[in-house]
Amino acid sequence: MSHVPHELAEDFPAQSDLIGRLSAEDPDFASLAEEYSTLNVRVYQADTYERPMEDLAEHELKKRRAFLKDEIYRRLVEA
Repeated sequence: MSHVPHELAEDFPAQSDLIGRLSAEDPDFASLAEEYSTLNVRVYQADTYERPMEDLAEHELKKRRAFLKDEIYRRLVEA
């Protein structure tokens, strides 16, 4: 397993400007992006054993992060 953070701008490089614009203009999008970022850091910390957690808890965080990423992508496509 790779222990590399999944930053939105790295996962969607062609939309990095749009991510910034939507984050500044759309409070709902900004909230999704912020929650994604927070979860992303927490998952990374668990994966690297910086702040370990139980497997089930980590799995739930990863599921939520995936949901947020899908929702963010959907909004990027619609914009």
